[in-house]
Amino acid sequence: MSAKSSFEKLQEYNNRENMRMIAIIDYDAGNIKSVEKALKYLGEDAVITRDREEILSADKVILPGVGAFGDAMYNLKKYGLDEVLREVAKRQIPLLGICLGLQLLFERSDETPGVEGLGILKGEILRIPDCPGLKIPHMGSNSLKLQNDGRLFKNLPEEPYVYFVHSYYLKATDESIVKATTEYSTYIHASVEQENVFACQFHPEKSSDTGLQILKNFVEL
Repeated sequence: MSAKSSFEKLQEYNNRENMRMIAIIDYDAGNIKSVEKALKYLGEDAVITRDREEILSADKVILPGVGAFGDAMYNLKKYGLDEVLREVAKRQIPLLGICLGLQLLFERSDETPGVEGLGILKGEILRIPDCPGLKIPHMGSNSLKLQNDGRLFKNLPEEPYVYFVHSYYLKATDESIVKATTEYSTYIHASVEQENVFACQFHPEKSSDTGLQILKNFVEL
């Protein structure tokens, strides 16, 4: 018997009462499987896909990723996923960007000058400044300062610790969308929320119980 296709899996999900279907965007980036694993640990069903109809039929969409900004945008465009993600935002389907996924949601990055991001959110990605005693990339756990009542941070302490791996950071144009900040050589916008679009510079799937709660908050929106 042949293995079930992603579309057959999607149909099964839709036939189950009260079952959420979470689409994880497949654009040849790193770290996709670890997000899927974390969702399965929470008892959620997810499909890794680049199919337009699967994505637009999902209850939630996650854009994960580790890698270079320019390469990632090239792959998104190659698979037509840039327009699909803009359509996800337009249709108000909850969308979560993780690490590189956060950066791609914005307009531009110092990592690849001249390459436009998705532009779903307003802001830019800057290189973390050199600072004596601090290594770049920033790798490890940092505490967050929560603000503006972010829905991802429900049922968490005031300064939760989460795991970062990055050399570039977000500076959002509108600080009212910033729901968590941290400091590492500079002031970093670590998480944002605007209508149905959410994003984290850190890795919730690698942030122990705190990260699992953040993912749980997202899938239960």
